[in-house]
Amino acid sequence: MLPKPSSTLALSRQSAQLLGRNLARVAAARNVSSGRSNLNYFQRQSLPTNTIVRFVPQQTAWVVERMGKFHRILEPGLALLIPFLDSIKYVQSLKESAIEIPSQSAITADNVTLEMDGVLYIRVFDAYKASYGVEDAEYAISQLAQTTMRSEIGQLSLDHVLKERQSLNANITTVLNEAAQDWGLKCLRYEIRDIHPPSNVLEAMHRQVSAERSKRAEILESEGHRQAAINKAEGRKTSTILASEAIKAENVNTAEGEAQAILLKARASAQGIREIAKAIRETPGGNDAVSLQVAEKYVDAFGKLAKESNTVVIPAGLGDMGGLIASGLSIFDKVRSTKVGGTATTAEELMSNTVTKPLAAIDESAEEKK
Repeated sequence: MLPKPSSTLALSRQSAQLLGRNLARVAAARNVSSGRSNLNYFQRQSLPTNTIVRFVPQQTAWVVERMGKFHRILEPGLALLIPFLDSIKYVQSLKESAIEIPSQSAITADNVTLEMDGVLYIRVFDAYKASYGVEDAEYAISQLAQTTMRSEIGQLSLDHVLKERQSLNANITTVLNEAAQDWGLKCLRYEIRDIHPPSNVLEAMHRQVSAERSKRAEILESEGHRQAAINKAEGRKTSTILASEAIKAENVNTAEGEAQAILLKARASAQGIREIAKAIRETPGGNDAVSLQVAEKYVDAFGKLAKESNTVVIPAGLGDMGGLIASGLSIFDKVRSTKVGGTATTAEELMSNTVTKPLAAIDESAEEKK
């Protein structure tokens, strides 16, 4: 029994779908085996057909062949083609394109294996060279970027790779531009995206950073202690200086006070002596009063000496008190009538020589014995 036409058509469609899937799998397997499945980053545009009149899009270049030979490059705008003779063989985008460079291993100068990937930015500046200078321009430039990156990494240590990423990107860009001139491409820039060192190296780097931070913390702490000690020493120095200046000012003030007190006492004593002398001169019987006062001073002084248990040197005639007083009075009378340098002795000099000085000497001797 023959199948119905509708069922036959359905079976043919299923067969075509299965055939298409199988062909796609075979093509994918071939691409994987050739190592280019992950490197075809751009979807190839289907080539436009020759419809005599075409409009070329902006930032696009169409390469036209006539009878299998390069004829011309169509620029954006209106284009007229000859049917059957002209055919559009290549379509080149003049825009900036980004190519993802897959992760790869690279060994540094200090034998550290790194896993690195990046992004390459290119632009087609010559559609003819990009079409006829290389089979696949993007694949070629991506392969060159990988080999160049491995070469540049091998010349640097791990520390320099981590520190000089910008310099490394610039070097890779320079090398790519030198080789891509014949392919009609220009490498605008190359950016290293991720750098993955081995786990043990990463742990060592973390320990190094931790140790460096601990070192800085200890240095800062020691600097703080040092500055605190300096500040305390400066404070003690300032305090000592201020204290010494205060003591100095106190001593100066005390000395000035004592000097003023002595001066006032001297002035008071001089004034008293002047008053006594004036009273002696102007008062009748003043000399007798002075004589009596002298006698009382002598008696009081020797009375104080008698109360002390210490041994002192006294005049030989101390036992004859009456004679001693008479001698003192005679000395007073003699001094009073004596002329010194042609001038009679004043009352002040008399009191100083006969009363004040002897009594002061006696009192001073008594104080020393105590």
